Amino acid sequence: MSSLFRRLVPPLSSRSAVRLITTCLLYIGALMFAHADTGQDFAARASSQLLGRMAPAIKLTTIDGKTIDLAALRGHKAVYLKFWATWCVPCREQMPHFESVYRHAGKDLEVVAINIGFDDTVEQIREYQAKLGITMPIVRDDDGHLGELFDLRVTPQHVIVGRDGRIAYVGHLADAHLNAALADARKGTLEAPKANAPTAPNGGDRDIAKAKTLDGGEITLADPDGKRRTVLVFFSPWCETYLEKSRPQSAAQCKAVREQWVAYGRDARVRWIGIAAGLWASAQDVLEYRDKHAIRAPLVLDGDGALFRRYGVRQMPAVIVLDANGSELRRLDPSALQKQSLLDAAIAGETPGLGSIGISTSR
Repeated sequence: MSSLFRRLVPPLSSRSAVRLITTCLLYIGALMFAHADTGQDFAARASSQLLGRMAPAIKLTTIDGKTIDLAALRGHKAVYLKFWATWCVPCREQMPHFESVYRHAGKDLEVVAINIGFDDTVEQIREYQAKLGITMPIVRDDDGHLGELFDLRVTPQHVIVGRDGRIAYVGHLADAHLNAALADARKGTLEAPKANAPTAPNGGDRDIAKAKTLDGGEITLADPDGKRRTVLVFFSPWCETYLEKSRPQSAAQCKAVREQWVAYGRDARVRWIGIAAGLWASAQDVLEYRDKHAIRAPLVLDGDGALFRRYGVRQMPAVIVLDANGSELRRLDPSALQKQSLLDAAIAGETPGLGSIGISTSR
């Protein structure tokens, strides 16, 4: 076989061999990066973590003050939870299907709409509810805890809990698979795969004083030398583009903060760390965003949302300054940065125009 190969393939010079290998590597790389993660891909990752696990025995409070006890429903009803946001395009497209499921649920299925609480106020939810004629109970995930419990990766994200209390289905599309899972759940025939862990994963207890960067390293949130301040920039690679129509103010402020971040990010008087939201974003997405905008700071993909929850970030963009010991020193309102540069605000002894994390909630 080797002799036949040598006869069919002429010998290559070292330079030709290098060119051939380089071309092959570039082709393979292009194939790898040509695949963009879809909503189904993100849901599949969540599914791999959740299927077969017991749903958390928690009580949900709707925006109207009513309580839904998931533990009390075990053995009596299946549960359909849908995570969504008002600015999410596929969420809006799927809402008629969602409303129809609720209206035809009967006594054997509990249907709950869980707004992820990210860049959504209760007022915006109520306005959306009235505009689309939504009648099912709505819960707002105020601090991201529900998203953590159900490994939120995408919007919408469907979660079906069987009568036995185990998570039996996780998906993204309102398709035949979802309809079949709902029908089986109502009949009590939807069986969840058995899992070793008794409850849904919860990353809230892990140590997040350090984080892994997208370059494979590890970085401490506080300056290990205890000398410099650290600027944490919370962002998403899709904020500037995806929210341009549904949240134009958010999109504009994401762009403005990113431009200042790039302009001043090489200044060594402070440490710069970018923390990307794990919602609708893969490592590839963040790396492409970094390269497109020439961001030099180390970047962390907050896949499970632990850093966003730790610092209470519920809107983007968000900029938090830590002192040399890692304690929170101030939060910078992006609108205030129009009057003062990000760098000046970070190193100043006092910063005027400080506000809550992220953007103003008034639209």
